[in-house]
Amino acid sequence: MERKSNRILLFLTGHVLVAAWTWRDIRQRPAQQVRGSKALWRVFSAVNTLGSVSYWLIGRRYGRSQSR
Repeated sequence: MERKSNRILLFLTGHVLVAAWTWRDIRQRPAQQVRGSKALWRVFSAVNTLGSVSYWLIGRRYGRSQSR
């Protein structure tokens, strides 16, 4: 039983870290560089880890930075 709870705790810790990393990127990234609503991506990433993975693969617009 303890082994199972350790796995759950490890998974939850990983999810929180990935979600925090995703939220940080969403907050710092201009809206033009995000596909869709920033608020919706926050919800998706909070619900499950697949939402965060989807943001990194689909939600971000990659390319040259416009900051120059």
